[in-house]
Amino acid sequence: MIRTNNLNVSRLTPIIAPADLKQVFPLSDEGAAFVTQSRQHIRNILNGKDNRLMAVVGPCSIHDPQAALDYARKLAKVAHELRDQILIVMRVYFEKPRTTIGWKGLINDPDLNGTHQISKGLGVARQLLCDITELELPVATEMLDPITPQYLSDMVCWGAIGARTTESQPHREMASGLSFPVGFKNGTDGSLQIAIDAMRSALHSHSFLGINHEGRTSIVQTTGNPWVHIVLRGGNERPNYHPEDISQTEELLNTAGLSRTVMVDCSHANSYKDHERQEEVLGSVIEQICNGNTSISGIMLESNLESGNQALAPCPSQLSYGVSITDKCIDWPTTERLLRQAHGELSRVGGRKTI
Repeated sequence: MIRTNNLNVSRLTPIIAPADLKQVFPLSDEGAAFVTQSRQHIRNILNGKDNRLMAVVGPCSIHDPQAALDYARKLAKVAHELRDQILIVMRVYFEKPRTTIGWKGLINDPDLNGTHQISKGLGVARQLLCDITELELPVATEMLDPITPQYLSDMVCWGAIGARTTESQPHREMASGLSFPVGFKNGTDGSLQIAIDAMRSALHSHSFLGINHEGRTSIVQTTGNPWVHIVLRGGNERPNYHPEDISQTEELLNTAGLSRTVMVDCSHANSYKDHERQEEVLGSVIEQICNGNTSISGIMLESNLESGNQALAPCPSQLSYGVSITDKCIDWPTTERLLRQAHGELSRVGGRKTI
């Protein structure tokens, strides 16, 4: 027989079903209640019922679960202390979009050696989410592969659609069915219209191919996600967090009939890809809020135990502990200082004003 399909596929390997993985790493009733409550807090911030600022803070990507848990313990303590003005959500990113090639994240390659033990990666990721949720620290992650939400999304409180995928129809459809608020980043070229179009799409119902809890290919029918919003991350090395940028964003959202709520990513093009300039971005955003801005509801910081980044070593044991292997991050002392400074400024003016 002449073969005409899978000519460039070397192997097809069955993978554990979502329902089976959840039996191995179950979410407790207490954990489920915390996730539900945290999602509602975030919704309330987005719609102006809660005047706190949401701060998505954490490593660019997770490659060492132990270091991530050490970081989470530190962040949970600060989150508890600052909770009257800031709702801190830990950035726990397991999947990394690549411009060409490279390490695709903990789920795709948990051993950091190109063996791509994806079943293991899903288990490692789910165990870490269980551990962080037990600390009563809400979790945020980027939704990249449309299949992985069935394995992990029951513990996610906020999700991001990245700049490279905001224009993707499958990601807009996926976001329409997710059970938590989702932020769409503007395009890598700085285009806001891409994110606005994505939000309008995700607000509506869709039907598409996916998997069910048993891992069977299924038709997924969604109802639409009412909790979508825009995330400003700059573009083409030009930031878009200044007052005039925020004002332009507000106008475009109003024209499109969308909720006027904005999150600012202090990293990426907004910081000119200089991790130390995140402080400058955050300072401007907090100043705008203190001066009466009512649309900025959240910020993002890329932060790790140690500052900077490192190349992925041939042997993972050669890696420095708590240092990013993707984008550069600020270190923990800087992170804590910035969060406490922001809390102090917000407390001084009586908190973030709402519409």
